[in-house]
Amino acid sequence: MVATNSTMLALGSQAPDFSLKNAVDDTIVTLDSNARAKAVVVAFVCNHCPYVIHLRERFAEIGNDALAKGALVYAISSNDVENYPADSPEKMKMEAATAGDRFPYLYDESQEVAKAYQAACTPDFFLFDANRLLVYRGQFDDSRPGNDLAVTGKDLQAALDAVLSGTPLTEDQKPSLGCNVKWKPGNAPDYF
Repeated sequence: MVATNSTMLALGSQAPDFSLKNAVDDTIVTLDSNARAKAVVVAFVCNHCPYVIHLRERFAEIGNDALAKGALVYAISSNDVENYPADSPEKMKMEAATAGDRFPYLYDESQEVAKAYQAACTPDFFLFDANRLLVYRGQFDDSRPGNDLAVTGKDLQAALDAVLSGTPLTEDQKPSLGCNVKWKPGNAPDYF
C-alpha cells in the first residue's frame, strides 16, 4: 500500500466555498449551511481506503460530537467512481449509515472541491475557525493501519477543542497520510 502525505495548505487560508450533493439524502449542501458555526471540519475521505477504514468509527464519533458543540462537519469523497466503484454515491450512503454519521457525506464529482482545498490523500483533514480561516490541517492522530497505535483522533480533537474554546492552536502540525485521491484520467492537479 503506497501512502501519500497531505499538502499542508497554508494556515490562515480562507475556506473554499462549495455546493455539493449529499449522498445520504440527495440535498445540496454548501460550506456555510450555518454561517454562525464556531468551526468547520472538512474531511476528504472515501469508502475503500484502508487508512480511512482504520479511523472511520472514531471520526464519526468526533464529527457527531463536534456537531453537538456548534461546529459544521463535512465528509467529502472526490474519488473517480468509474475506476473505483466502491466509492460511488450509493455506497457512500450505505457507509454513512453504517458509521452512524449525523453529518453530510458529500460527493465531489468534478473533483474541483478537492483541488480548491489542495486535498491529496484520504483521509485529509481541514479545520476552519468561525471566520472560515484555516487553523488546522493534517493528521487525525499517529495511528496507521498495522502500527498497533490506538485510534484516538487526538490531533483533530485537540484542534477542535482549541477552536471551540477560543484557545490558540500550535502551528506544529503533522501531515495526514493515506491513499492518494483517485483522480479521473487527466484531472490530477499540479500540486499532486
